[in-house]
Amino acid sequence: MFSSHLFRAPCGVPVFLCWAFLLVCLPLQAADGIVRHRVEGGDFRSVREAVVEVVEAEGMVIGQVLPFGLMLERTGQGQVSPYVEAEIVQFCSAGLARRMVLEDLTQMTLCPLSIAIYVSVGEPNVVVLAYRLTGGDSPARARADQLLAHLVERAVSLGKLRW
Repeated sequence: MFSSHLFRAPCGVPVFLCWAFLLVCLPLQAADGIVRHRVEGGDFRSVREAVVEVVEAEGMVIGQVLPFGLMLERTGQGQVSPYVEAEIVQFCSAGLARRMVLEDLTQMTLCPLSIAIYVSVGEPNVVVLAYRLTGGDSPARARADQLLAHLVERAVSLGKLRW
């Protein structure tokens, strides 16, 4: 005999809804080492401000914000941009950068870290946050990947709020 409590999470939510939530909220990762998070119904400015806020809350300074979408428009020679809006936020953790180069001097190429934020023409109601994995094959690279995941996950939850 089955009891309904066997199919419920601790807060009374059916287990299948918990799994569905996890599948929807998990990042999409392609074989190319790029992790993507979608913010359905979010707006670009709120998500961008959330990224800046979480980076600064971790004690890091934004090095620059690259207006990637505008650059494509400027150099597109009349071609339509695939983005409604697109920017790349670059930042670096001095402590993490130091650990990375002490492991291998060429790991300086991994700094600054960056998070791309965009809205595509094909999905104007979805803001995407994306970042490249460092490969995580050393302790400092693994820490960089963890940092990026933490920042983006926090920004996704903040970005769902309207400022």
